[in-house]
Amino acid sequence: MNLDDLRDQVRAFAVERDWQQFHTPKNLAMALAGEVGELLAEMQWLTAEQSTAVMHSDDGARVRAEIGDVMIYLVRLADVLDIDLIGAARDKLAESARRYPAAEVRGSAAKARR
Repeated sequence: MNLDDLRDQVRAFAVERDWQQFHTPKNLAMALAGEVGELLAEMQWLTAEQSTAVMHSDDGARVRAEIGDVMIYLVRLADVLDIDLIGAARDKLAESARRYPAAEVRGSAAKARR
């Protein structure tokens, strides 16, 4: 399955349930934020080492499910707003490459100056 297939499947899921009436950009953004919060809750008290190994623990299935929820809401939001997710990510990555040249920022977590 590719991203377009997933978008179509998520759209069909909403249409079959007559949920598109609720899928306003505001509602979808709020739902996305809620799902990201649930993902954060799965990681909240883990050490750095535990979070790195989470998929090999009893918590792995819940983390996977929350990431799935995040992806579904992100894909649906982009669909409703007519945003090409791959294009948006490609553009953002190019902008980040310009703002954070590898030769200048390698090994640093410092925020770029605007």
